[in-house]
Amino acid sequence: MGVSGCGKSTLGALLAEALGCRFLEGDDYHSREAVAKMRSGQPLEDADRWPWLDRLGAATADAVAEHGTAVTACSALRRRHRDRLRATIGCPVHLVLLENSRERLVERLTARTGHFMPIGLLDSQLATLERPLAEEDALVLVTEQPANRLVDGVLARLAERQRIA
Repeated sequence: MGVSGCGKSTLGALLAEALGCRFLEGDDYHSREAVAKMRSGQPLEDADRWPWLDRLGAATADAVAEHGTAVTACSALRRRHRDRLRATIGCPVHLVLLENSRERLVERLTARTGHFMPIGLLDSQLATLERPLAEEDALVLVTEQPANRLVDGVLARLAERQRIA
């Protein structure tokens, strides 16, 4: 989870590969209307997000039912978005919040090509982001390390949770 440009897709794909499971890119589940809205520089409202979160959560639940686990990249900016995903997925969800400075995020978004999310929406996303509360037990990573080190950090956290459970 995290704002645009934080590295969700990169880390998610690598983590899914390491776990031998399916990776679901949250952007692929947006409606055409929502993509057009973002492309035009308009931030999404929750009314735009609910059907998207439901589609993504259902696809994640299906992937978990089929393969035992899945990795999903999703902004999940607000607690209510994460709660909606958890309810739709219906099994334990481990959150990883990816963070970086606004300046670094702007650098990444500027370098990215072919994506519908304009840099102009970054500040809206940063303002909307509700950091996970302690009871959400999210792993928070700053995405300045190489992606393979971030994957190692997530895998270590997952292994620790399995030992505790």
